Formats: sequence, structure tokens, C-alpha cells
Amino acid sequence: MNAPFSSDPDEEIVPESGSDTDLLTHYDILRLRAPNPGPYTLSGTNTWVVGRRPAWVVDPGPLIESHVERVCVAIEGRGGLGGVVLTHDHEDHAEAVREVLARFPAPLAAGRGEVDVKLEEGVRFGPFYPVATSGHAVDHFALIADGACFTGDAVLGEGSVFIAPHRASMSHYMLALTRLRMREDFNVICPGHGPIVWDAHAKLEEYVNHRLDREHALMYALGQGLRTERELLDAVWSDVSESMRPLASVTLAAHLDKLDDEQVLPRGVQRPTFDSFDW
Repeated sequence: MNAPFSSDPDEEIVPESGSDTDLLTHYDILRLRAPNPGPYTLSGTNTWVVGRRPAWVVDPGPLIESHVERVCVAIEGRGGLGGVVLTHDHEDHAEAVREVLARFPAPLAAGRGEVDVKLEEGVRFGPFYPVATSGHAVDHFALIADGACFTGDAVLGEGSVFIAPHRASMSHYMLALTRLRMREDFNVICPGHGPIVWDAHAKLEEYVNHRLDREHALMYALGQGLRTERELLDAVWSDVSESMRPLASVTLAAHLDKLDDEQVLPRGVQRPTFDSFDW
């Protein structure tokens, strides 16, 4: 049974009493959704404030004054800041870091950059246990705390994510999804965009199957002799709008790299090229 979901941008995780989600009543998590909706951010970027006395912030979000103020009010109301942790350093998740830390000095943890704690598997930061989820970004981590998994852009509340074409990104991403699906220390997903996912493992299975379906469709298209970027996008990503084709091209490149690494990519395939993305 799914727990009720509120459309309010400030959402406490407080399941109904007497439901199958009674085991979640120990959560003390607040979602603050940034007012930055768009085709890449869905309804906006989710900032998560976890616990109290002190509180911990996952992905402070974009540097939008009203959003930063709400994050700071939440920190104040929850007894101060224990630390800030990033799932990855893309701007819509990390831009507000310095402003928040200027007002509430505390350690910063992330997968790369100028940080106090560099995330690594097996190294706990506050209540969080990091799990490497490279794929969408090289420095991407999911963060598990008290039965919840903060997935950033590795798993969204709705839709799918683009996979950046850094070395072995698709293989690493598929392995990360499988590893998360096998864990038993969380049962709710708090994503970087979109609604809370109450059936975490079903969502992870959905994500694995989605990527496998794309790969199978791509291999079929290649088997039919399609070789250009446009032909492959038309055949495999026909459900993607024209405005989102640039991100589909990025994921196509990651899939092609995976097939090449597995030595099953035919000769003569046009590989997408990019010069404006920061992976």
C-alpha cells in the first residue's frame, strides 16, 4: 500500500496510522521544493532536511533567495545544522551551499570539490551512509539514513534520468541500481526531483527494466542497420519530445559506449558529440 502524498511543497514524511507504512513513523524528514520548475528539473529541485538538534541538509538546491530562506528557517526551527551533504554537485542541487553554510557554519560532504568530508562508501557522514551511484554524474552518491534513501538524480520520483557519457557510466549506473535494489536498509526513496517514492524497490526494479528495454531496443535498431544519431533516436527514443532530444542524445552516447566496451557495437555507428555539458 502506498502512503498518502501531499502536493504541498513542504512535506513532512508522516504516514497514516494503522497503514502498512507504520514502520516509517520514525522518520523526521522535511522536503523543501525549490521554485525552479523546468523540463530538466520537473516540479523543482528537492532539498531534504533530516532530523533535528541538529538537522542535516541534503542538496541545498539553487541559489534562489526565497528557497534559501525557507531552508534556513527549517534549520533554525530544527535546532541548528549538523552538516550539508550533496548527492552530486550539479548547480540545481548545490548552488545554495555557500549561502547556507555562511549562515550556519557546518561541515560539507560531497563526492568531489572543496569539501570537509569526501564521500566514500563505508565512511559515514552524520546519519548518512553513502552508496556510489555514478552515471548521471561522476561524483554521484545515494545517501541512506534511517530507512530512507536520498537518490538525487540517480532515481527520480517520476520519469527517468539522463546518463552522462563518461567512461563506463552506463555499466556503473546499472550496477548501482542493482546494488541499491538488493539492499534492505531502506524502503522509501527521497529523490532529487518529483514526489516521494514509497515503494522503493519497485521503483528501482522499474528503473533497471527501463534501461534494459532501451538497450534491447537500441540493439534491435542497430541490427536493422540503423547507424546515424537521428535514426537511432527516432527508433529508440520516439517517446521523447524534440525539446528533450539533447538529453536523449547524451544517454544514447552512454548506451553506445557500453555496447562498445562489451565489443558488440557494429562498425560505422555515428557517436553523439557534446561540448556544453558538465558531467
